[in-house]
Amino acid sequence: MSKRPSRPSSPRSPSGRSGRSAEGRAAASGYWMYGLHAVEAALRNPDRHLHELLVTKEGLSALESRQVPIRISPNVVERQRLDLLCERDAVHQGVCLRVEPLTPPFLDEVLEGREGPLLILDQVTDPRNIGAILRSAAAFGAAALVVQDRNTPQEGGALAKAASGALDVVPVLREVNLSRIIAQLQNAGLWTVGLDAGGSVLNGPSYTGRRVALVLGAEGAGLRRLTRESCDEIASVYMPGDMESLNVSNAAAVALYELVRPA
Repeated sequence: MSKRPSRPSSPRSPSGRSGRSAEGRAAASGYWMYGLHAVEAALRNPDRHLHELLVTKEGLSALESRQVPIRISPNVVERQRLDLLCERDAVHQGVCLRVEPLTPPFLDEVLEGREGPLLILDQVTDPRNIGAILRSAAAFGAAALVVQDRNTPQEGGALAKAASGALDVVPVLREVNLSRIIAQLQNAGLWTVGLDAGGSVLNGPSYTGRRVALVLGAEGAGLRRLTRESCDEIASVYMPGDMESLNVSNAAAVALYELVRPA
């Protein structure tokens, strides 16, 4: 099964603080997560390792009004300080939290401990698309998201913001060989469905009694040949309008709805 990566160490002084500025430490230890939903989910996740919480007065009030368990002492700063930590035009809503990436579970733990379909992404490279897919995965009860390690961006602020809290809800497993992981899922009894415009129309009720792993290809390129050939079936989402295709995150949302909708 999949290997669990070791968590990077974070050398700290006895007081838990370094003499360097927060901005200077960000690259060396973890990353900055921003936005109320993302930060709230991380603070509520006991498995999330936290380093530092920077908030404006308004941001702290927003967290408190949501009754978020603030597990780390907040540092109240001016909004401009947060602007410097985030990507250009990022909407941080007055909260930034420096965290370590989550340690993913093993595949067999996911299959045994979580219900719902799985999602497999074949070299999807836009972190905002991955974040949006995670949000849909959480909304429709998916068990996990599997990505190819080498050609997928690491967990980071833009991805977490787009996921709107789902990054701390839906496990993300990073695998070297997607064809091998598809074979493992098939051996575990899952039916693997590749999403591609040339397939038959996806019909959720036809999968009753079967657990599905939905495989989605990269933006523009779609499924790679070997990945496509590894799937049990190729299907497409029903689109009666004038558009020939959807963005991968939109296609994932439509397909997940189709899989879980009542017959």
